[in-house]
Amino acid sequence: MIYEMRTYDLKPHSVPEVEQRFAEAYEIRKKHSLLAAFWHTEIGPLNQIVHVWGYKDLNERTRIRAEAVKDGTWPPKIKDFIVNMRSDIMVPLAVSPELKPATLGPYFEMRTYTLASGAELPKLIALWEKGIADRVKLSPLCAAWVSELGALNKFVHIWPYKSIEERNATRDKAKAAGVWPPSLLAKKHNMPAYQMTAQENKILMPSAFSPIQ
Repeated sequence: MIYEMRTYDLKPHSVPEVEQRFAEAYEIRKKHSLLAAFWHTEIGPLNQIVHVWGYKDLNERTRIRAEAVKDGTWPPKIKDFIVNMRSDIMVPLAVSPELKPATLGPYFEMRTYTLASGAELPKLIALWEKGIADRVKLSPLCAAWVSELGALNKFVHIWPYKSIEERNATRDKAKAAGVWPPSLLAKKHNMPAYQMTAQENKILMPSAFSPIQ
């Protein structure tokens, strides 16, 4: 399973119009394949949308996208609102749940780490496998992916919360219990910590038509 994560930076105040046009076009597009998630930013880089599509592999992605374009209604007519766009093909870690329709949020924290090199990934995986069982007792994990195509050495993890207050309280509990973040686990279990060159954090809200709410 792969996930294509498409991130669009939009002109100010255009998110509602973009979401409306996207939703209308998706009514026809979804006969080819279903959307996994659609969010817009609430905190962090503003005027940004993130939509995620799941595929069996790259060949299926290519075939489905070609079939959707033949309909003449895809892609949605939003190009006049787009300032910048990027696409990343992400592969889920073994500990990452499959994206399925569910009510989990409505606040989703997306944390993006750029690892110093590909050699850091095994360290990250080892720490996540060590600690994730205790961490998800406090709140569920939505996704944990590494980039295969697009920006290199990127790790994305997404956590849903009912509120910002719940997010803050949960993170405090995890740290106090010594079960998260992985940097604590590295010290606690004498395991190597992974090195990063950049971090980004944003709070996302689901659109009305997102399968994940």
